Amino acid sequence: MTGTWPERTVLSLARPYLGRLVGAGLLAAATEAAALALLATAVWLLITAAGRPPLDAVTVAIVGVRALAISRGVLRYTERLAGHDATLRVVTDVRFRIFTALAARRPTAEDRSGDALSRLVSDVEAVPDLLLRVLVPGAAAATVAVLAVAGAATVSPAAALALAAGLVVAGGGLPAVAALLTRRTADRMAPLRGEFAADGADLIHGAADLAAFGGTADALRRSTRRARELARLERRLAATGWAIDGIGVLVVGLTVAAVTVTALRDGVGGVLVGVLAVGALAAVEMSLALVAAARQWAQLRGGLRRVAELLTEAGQAATGQVDGDRAETEQADAESRTTGRAAADPAGAAAADGRQRPTMVLDGVTVRYRAGTSPALDRLDLSLPPGRRIAVVGPSGAGKSTLLGVLTGAVPPDGGRVTIDGVDLADVPAAARHRLVGGLLAEAYVFNATVRDNLLLGRPTAADDDLAAAAAAAGLFDWVRDQPDGWQTLVGAAGSRISGGQRQRLALARALLAGPSVLVLDEPTEGLDPASADTVLASALAAADDRTVVLVTHRLSGLESMDEILVLDAGRIVQRGDHAELTGRPGWYQEQWIMQRAAEQGYLTAAN
Repeated sequence: MTGTWPERTVLSLARPYLGRLVGAGLLAAATEAAALALLATAVWLLITAAGRPPLDAVTVAIVGVRALAISRGVLRYTERLAGHDATLRVVTDVRFRIFTALAARRPTAEDRSGDALSRLVSDVEAVPDLLLRVLVPGAAAATVAVLAVAGAATVSPAAALALAAGLVVAGGGLPAVAALLTRRTADRMAPLRGEFAADGADLIHGAADLAAFGGTADALRRSTRRARELARLERRLAATGWAIDGIGVLVVGLTVAAVTVTALRDGVGGVLVGVLAVGALAAVEMSLALVAAARQWAQLRGGLRRVAELLTEAGQAATGQVDGDRAETEQADAESRTTGRAAADPAGAAAADGRQRPTMVLDGVTVRYRAGTSPALDRLDLSLPPGRRIAVVGPSGAGKSTLLGVLTGAVPPDGGRVTIDGVDLADVPAAARHRLVGGLLAEAYVFNATVRDNLLLGRPTAADDDLAAAAAAAGLFDWVRDQPDGWQTLVGAAGSRISGGQRQRLALARALLAGPSVLVLDEPTEGLDPASADTVLASALAAADDRTVVLVTHRLSGLESMDEILVLDAGRIVQRGDHAELTGRPGWYQEQWIMQRAAEQGYLTAAN
C-alpha cells in the first residue's frame, strides 16, 4: 500500500498539525477569493466610472477595492506564516523518523552514504512541497473555482455553465494529463539524484585513493553519465511543462470568449459582461494552479515513495521515543544522585537497592553480510553474566567488530538469538537499549564542541564530579586541568584541535560516563604508547566497577586481569581461556604474545 499511495504514510505524520494545515488552506482560499473579487470590483468600477456617474454611486466600490487590495496582502502573509509553521513541524517529525530508520538499518553492500544523505535531505524536501505546493494551493484553487461559478450563476446561468466547462478542463483535464506525462520521468529522477549524490560523496572523500590508483577518470565518467541523464530528464519535464502551460493559456482564452458570447446572448448588460469576462479570466488562471500542483505532485512521488519506505521500516520504533528517552534520563539521574555514579540501566541494573544486573546471552548467532559468502560470525555462543570481563582478540577480519555490532543491536543476526535476561534484544525499545549495552565503538566521533559537551553526550545531566571521575579513568583529567579553558576547551571538528591519543581518551571517558550495564570497548587504547595504554586500560576496567565488560583489542598486554579471553578466527571461537592458559598453549594467542612482547621491548629500549 505504501508503494501505491506513499502520500498516506507521509501525511499520517501531519495529523497532529491538521488544524494548522486546514487553517492555511482556508487562508489561501480567502486570498485567492479576495484577488478574484478585487479584479471583478475594479473592472466594474472602471467601466462604470467611464460613464461619469455621481461620486456617491461608486464610493462603495472604491472602498471595496482598497479593502480587498489590503486584505489580499494580509491574508497572503498570514497564509504563508501558518502554512510554513505547520509544514516545518511536520518535516521535523519526518526527519527524526527517517534518521531513526537509517540509524537502525542494517548496512548492506548496496548502501551508500551519499544515497542516505539524499534520502534525509532531498527526498524529505518533497514533504513540504507536497503540503505547500500541492495540497494547499490545490484546495484553494478548487474552492475559488466553485465560488466563481456560483457568482457567475447569479448574473447569467448560461455563462456560469460555460465558465464551469472551462474550469473542468483547466482544473481537471489538464492536471490529469500533466500528472500522467510527468510521472514516468519523475519516478526515475529521485533514485537518480540519490545515485548522483553518492557519486559526489565518493569523488570528494575518495579523491586521494582514486588518484593514487588511477580511478579518477572512470569515476568521473560514471558521475558525468548520471549527470547527463538527470539533465535529460529535467529537460523533458521542462518541455512537458511548457506544452501544458501553452494549452492552459489557450483554454483561458477560449473560456473567456465562451463566457462573453454566452452572457451577451443571455441579455446581460455591458458592465456585467466585462465583469464576467475578467472574472472568468482570473478564475481559470487560478484553476491552472491545479496543473502546477499536479505536475509538482508527479515529480515528488519518487521522493515521497522513498520517504514512505523508510517511515514504514521505522514502524513504531520512533513512536514515543522522545518520551521514553526523557523517562529513562530521569530514572538515570535519580539513580546517579543516589549512588554517586552512572546507574542508567532500565532493565534491572544494579542500583542503590542492590538489584542484579542483567545477563546477556548469544545463542548460535550467525551473521552474513552478503548471501552466498562465508559468515562473519558462525554459530557463536557466548554468555555474559553480571560483572564478567571478556576480551576478544584475533586477526583482522575475524569478526570482532561484528560481534560488538551484534551486542549493541546495530547488526541483527541472521541466525540464533541475542537475549538479555531471556528477552530478545530486538524486542528491547531503542530508547532503552543504549543504556543496557553501549560504550566505545570503532571510529567514535568527536563533535566540534567543548570537552564538557562531548562528555555530556554520554550522560547529559552528569555532575562535575562524574565528569572528573570519567576523565581520570580515561587518563584525560590531567590534560583537561592543564588547559587554559579547562572543560570549555574546544576540540575542533572531529577532534582536529587535539591529538589522536587525547581524542581516544575523550571518547573512552564519554563511554565510561554513559555507564551501560554491558560496556563494550573497541580498541580503547589505540594510538597510545605501551605504558600509557596499560595504565589507561587498567584504570578503565577499574572504573567499570561491577559492569560486564567486553573488550576488543589487538594488544594482548594488560589482559591478565580479564576473566576470559576469546580468540576469534573466521567468525568462530578457536581458543578460549585466561591469559596464563593461552600464553602457555600453542596457537595464535601464544604466537602474538611473543611477537608483541618482543616488539614492545624494542620500542621501550629505543625510547630510553
